[in-house]
Amino acid sequence: MAEKVVIALGGNAILQPGQEATYEIQLENVRKCTSIIAQIVKEGYEVVVTHGNGPQVGNILRQNEEAKDVVPPFPLDVCSAESQGFIGYMMEQTLRNELRELGLNNTVVSLLTETVVDANDPAFQNPEKPIGVFYTEEEAKQLADEKGWVVGEDAGRGYRRLVPSPQPQSILGSDVIKSLTDAGTITIAAGGGGIPVVQKEDGKYEGVEAVIDKDRSGLRLAKEVNADVFMILTDVENVYVNYGKPNQKALEQITVEEAKGYMNEGQFAAGSMGPKMEGALSFAEHGGRAIICSLDKAAEALAGKSGTTISK
Repeated sequence: MAEKVVIALGGNAILQPGQEATYEIQLENVRKCTSIIAQIVKEGYEVVVTHGNGPQVGNILRQNEEAKDVVPPFPLDVCSAESQGFIGYMMEQTLRNELRELGLNNTVVSLLTETVVDANDPAFQNPEKPIGVFYTEEEAKQLADEKGWVVGEDAGRGYRRLVPSPQPQSILGSDVIKSLTDAGTITIAAGGGGIPVVQKEDGKYEGVEAVIDKDRSGLRLAKEVNADVFMILTDVENVYVNYGKPNQKALEQITVEEAKGYMNEGQFAAGSMGPKMEGALSFAEHGGRAIICSLDKAAEALAGKSGTTISK
């Protein structure tokens, strides 16, 4: 039986810091990503791809603000759906083309995916995820009064809107994603963490103004489709302990217990590697193999020749 791999790509892989946010630049970045994913498919793995959307949603929100006097702005969950749609389109098209270059004819589909969150999640009472454009303090206070936003300073760079980042409870349609993957279809799903929705008392769903961490949703997706491997692709080849110090050390093959020890030591920053290690450790605890590695070393990492692997 082929191993099933859920691959989580960061939003910066699609638009790197400092790059102009044109369609052409993002399409080329996506093509580079999917050329590597195609190689993984060629190796015989069943693949589900999920991705970030931070830079893309930020630009959509900026478009909203710039054009608000001409076109009414959409709520955040709709902006998330918009970004998931256009990134999914680019990934589906380029991955299909890259597969054909390798002589493969796998079916590729992208699914607009909703992620269920708990309406009582404490995050809704403590919005702390910065999104969108930067404002002066005066502008931010005015927007907070006008729109009821929560705003805050972001690392000394200015003020931004702060939104909740609740924990994902389930991925709507994960049974369909599993069936597609089991049948050999490469599926792109839960982009940007998925569109956040809550289920009301009458059983109906509605969107909420929130942003879900894509690695946490990737973990949930990996569990719900019964993946063998959960792979988080980032911009470093390995996870490090004592990062930036003279005794810095790259982690390669480690056990769940070793990973827990490093987590308890506070080795991984909350704003960067911390959430990735948290997700990888959780997946490995349930018996799977979790990998954190760089995009260009993904195939080697699956073979155990690169990256950081956590397993029981």
